[in-house]
Amino acid sequence: MSRVFSGVQPTGNLHLGNYLGAIKNFVRLQENHECIYCVVDLHAITAWQSPPELSQNTREVAAAYLAAGVDPKRSVIFNQSAVTVHAELAWIFNCVARLGWLNRMTQFKEKAGKNRENASVGLYIYPSLMAADILAYRATHVPVGEDQKQHLELTRDIAQKFNYDFGTDFFPIVQPLIFDSAARVMSLRDGRRKMSKSDPSDNSRINITDDPDTIVRKIRRAKTDPEPVPDGSGTLGTPSTRPEAFNLLEVYAALGDFSKSEIMSEFGGRPFSEFKARLAEVAVETLGPLGDEMRRLMGDPSEIDRVLIEGAARAEHIARPILGDIYDIVGFLKTGSSFSEN
Repeated sequence: MSRVFSGVQPTGNLHLGNYLGAIKNFVRLQENHECIYCVVDLHAITAWQSPPELSQNTREVAAAYLAAGVDPKRSVIFNQSAVTVHAELAWIFNCVARLGWLNRMTQFKEKAGKNRENASVGLYIYPSLMAADILAYRATHVPVGEDQKQHLELTRDIAQKFNYDFGTDFFPIVQPLIFDSAARVMSLRDGRRKMSKSDPSDNSRINITDDPDTIVRKIRRAKTDPEPVPDGSGTLGTPSTRPEAFNLLEVYAALGDFSKSEIMSEFGGRPFSEFKARLAEVAVETLGPLGDEMRRLMGDPSEIDRVLIEGAARAEHIARPILGDIYDIVGFLKTGSSFSEN
């Protein structure tokens, strides 16, 4: 059976894009794969995080996994910092990766902005840690959005270079899993920008924990234009000319597991007010129970912590022997206590 690894950063304000672009697919994947799902708190601190908020947000992501239907008996759920293999392997990969590779990473350039000299070193070498996250378990597949494809390509480069340098075929060449439906949910205020936790306007996103009234209000106020719902003929616009309109079609398709052609056949040519009313109903039907269960779980942190502790032990059981093999390949002596039982 193939092994899947993925994770979500605990940076607060989990929203519809996180659910449709990642967490919903995590649930589907566990049906036919061995799945390891991480709350990537080491990645989160590449930018400053308030310690109390980081702890809270880590539990929130774990609660979202559980509320959405990720089963901790079938899948491994843990927080990244609890398994030190990630950080240990990342250092080895820092010595395998080349500066030229990291210099080409567009996400660093976007996040660092004009003040790159003030960006953390962690943000720069983030891709090496991502490679370690995946290869610590010798994962074969990773679900990725468009913004992570370049990092996964770097993971493949690191695996290939390690194998070449040490004359081995130890690491698999990881394959991407890209889901077409709403893999990139856009802002409700600007259809050309991705829905984001960091957007200062809360109306730009639907948070997973929003109550029904808030969901309805945000969808009603979502930016569109005076034209009716596209009908698929092209005469009522295209995704490039009407990005906000087509974004709402994408969201509806993903929430209800419909095709866009079905939606345009039903609503094409009708006013957007009618379509938004139905979209709001579907969003509330989907996110309402999810938000309720998240709030219940967050009200009992001990239940979340129990799942994370058990998941970390299972993750460690998989990753520690793999790191031991890597140490042998590299030539390290395994004299530390962490390898004493292997």
